[in-house]
Amino acid sequence: MDEDASADAALLGVHTAVGVLKAVAEPTRLRLLALLARGELNVKDLTRILNQSQPRISRHLKLLAEAGLVERSPEGSWVYFRLAEQGPGREVAGLILKFIDLADPVIVRDRNRAQSVQEERQAAAQSYFRAHAAEWDRIRALHVAEAEVEAAVSEALGPGPFDLLVDLGTGTGRMLELFAGRFRRGLGLDLNPAMLAYARAKLEGARLAHAQVRQGNLYDLPLVDRSADAVLMHQVLHFLSDPQRAVREAVRVLAPGGRLLIVDFAPHELEFLRDDYAHERLGFAGPLIAQWCAECGAEVVDTRELAPGAAGQNGKLTVSLWVARRPRAVGAITGDQRELERTA
Repeated sequence: MDEDASADAALLGVHTAVGVLKAVAEPTRLRLLALLARGELNVKDLTRILNQSQPRISRHLKLLAEAGLVERSPEGSWVYFRLAEQGPGREVAGLILKFIDLADPVIVRDRNRAQSVQEERQAAAQSYFRAHAAEWDRIRALHVAEAEVEAAVSEALGPGPFDLLVDLGTGTGRMLELFAGRFRRGLGLDLNPAMLAYARAKLEGARLAHAQVRQGNLYDLPLVDRSADAVLMHQVLHFLSDPQRAVREAVRVLAPGGRLLIVDFAPHELEFLRDDYAHERLGFAGPLIAQWCAECGAEVVDTRELAPGAAGQNGKLTVSLWVARRPRAVGAITGDQRELERTA
């Protein structure tokens, strides 16, 4: 695509531009944009912050979404909103927000109320974490130290930078937090609303606005083909009834030259993990992972094993890492083409 055509694709027609400007030409909707520029919020949060009724807030959000200025993401019984991530709507929102006086008393009050809402969310998330910490600690005690695992994951992932990094089965959002300096945009997907609430609170507390989490099915990812530069599957496959299908989906969204990093357990015989912790599979053999990747067009290019080192640790878990890449085909898509795919 030449430069002129690319520029035209980002322009708004007259009627569309008028619609976008009308969408923000209202005080509440402008306040909503300012709030969502700081991070995603759900309708309940926004009604509390703005002290307006749920139907009214929902109507304003609907108009902003129709204008392409914000995006909605259902999560169980909630719907979270964020600024549009791509396209002219995001550019228009960014331009408008530059002219808002952040010291305006109304904006300051909204920001303070939003901070209170986020602090409540973080407190609830910490309560959830404390309630389950013993379970997670028991699993971690079965393999090498978490710091050693994370160091190996960091090395295997590579330095980046990644335009889009996707963390499948994000859990607490730890991988997004750990690698926040390596991606322009990070997206964590998980089905568990409680875990998503915890991850969201952690990322908000760390002020990592470029990292987001949302509810998503690992068998049917809400991403277009070839859109992610890096995909992580950290300790998630053993929970799945059909891990091969999840790997196939991960490779589908992997861009040519992109990197898929799978971290899981080597085969073991700890049956209590199946009974007590809902593990569907008791580890994975390297040849099986390589076969699954090859069948959907990726090649395992690196494998590592972190075995317990202390003597007498019978029955402990070995952590395995597999790095797969999708080859760069002749005529692979360009950055401009990938951007169009993402916004299609």
